[in-house]
Amino acid sequence: MSKRVYIFVCLCFIVGSVFAQKPLPINDTFVHDPVMIEEDGTYYLFCTGHGISAFSSTDMENWTKLEPVFKTKPSWTDTVVPNFENHIWAPDITYYKGTYYLYYSVSAFAKNTSAIGVATNKTLNPNSKNFKWVDHGIVIQSVPNRDLWNAIDPNLVFDDKGTPWLSFGSFWNGLKLVKMADDLLAVASPEEWYTIARRERSFELADANPGDAALEAPFIFKKNGYYYLFLSWDLCCRGENSTYKVVVGRAKEVTGPYLDKEGKSLFQGGGTLVIEGNKNWYGVGHNSTYTFNGKDYMVFHSYDAKRKGAPVLTIKEIKWENNWPTVTPME
Repeated sequence: MSKRVYIFVCLCFIVGSVFAQKPLPINDTFVHDPVMIEEDGTYYLFCTGHGISAFSSTDMENWTKLEPVFKTKPSWTDTVVPNFENHIWAPDITYYKGTYYLYYSVSAFAKNTSAIGVATNKTLNPNSKNFKWVDHGIVIQSVPNRDLWNAIDPNLVFDDKGTPWLSFGSFWNGLKLVKMADDLLAVASPEEWYTIARRERSFELADANPGDAALEAPFIFKKNGYYYLFLSWDLCCRGENSTYKVVVGRAKEVTGPYLDKEGKSLFQGGGTLVIEGNKNWYGVGHNSTYTFNGKDYMVFHSYDAKRKGAPVLTIKEIKWENNWPTVTPME
């Protein structure tokens, strides 16, 4: 996957690898690709890291580092990435019928040698007697020189009929959407696939090349009778050269077509800007979107220019203008 620069990612997560003795304020909480959920008054956050990093908070302002989801790598990962080192990317968390489903990404750098796995738990409270992550293995796998898509960055959404769909992808030929089985552990049969967002890719590139169509990290959020597709454009993980930003489109059906504010299809490279970096923040992106206590929030990471591009947890309330999401710019 082209956005992953190995040295930079490792540097980012050295900071987060030491368990905090006390809660850290949000501007000192270093995460990458954060997703969040609430259980019994506690917010749980999962993000890219060794074994999937996890945090908890009671106020969304101060965060305590928890043990990773996987202390040892899932047994199947070496079949996808030989000698996999348990650095797992871009999880997604959903609660459904009494169970938490945690999707996650296993991949080699700058390749679509990738797979999305899923683990389940009855609770997210590590002090509960029912706390136990159970891994269910591969949901979707991409193979170089077979697939012109990349099986990473999953996000689960249910349509208005209650049908589950998984969006995912980065670079190559765009972001995909696939119907899931009712148990959420596999793709539905017969299979039903869609491409929901693309950017222009140089024609002459080999299939194994991630390419220059820089988009990834889909997240679909239902609101106001629309499905809003948030995604990240351009480049992350490059220090002062990061150009990450979040754009959005919306559709009446989960399968699309998703259109931006000007009416351009995201399938044709459209996207309305939601937030971008500035001189203080090299880039911002890989967001997730939720409603908590009657307010809508966008959760993402931002590269702090004052700390050599460290990825800082950022949470902003979403306001809606003419049924389009807006957040305050980075300061």
